[in-house]
Amino acid sequence: MMLTIDTNRCQGHGRCCLISPELFDMTDDGLGIVLVPEPGPEYAHAAELALDNCPESAITATAWSLS
Repeated sequence: MMLTIDTNRCQGHGRCCLISPELFDMTDDGLGIVLVPEPGPEYAHAAELALDNCPESAITATAWSLS
């Protein structure tokens, strides 16, 4: 999976880094940043929690295709 944060949508609530600090942090500007852009399957639950709790829906998880 590939994680991204849309910095145009992020409002800096910080829920992603509070819920999943192994995957997310905050920039000096107060916006979310992805620490592990391509986390392994062991981080699927942490990524899902962050996605579900972002009030701005700024986080995107894209599945990789092996075609």
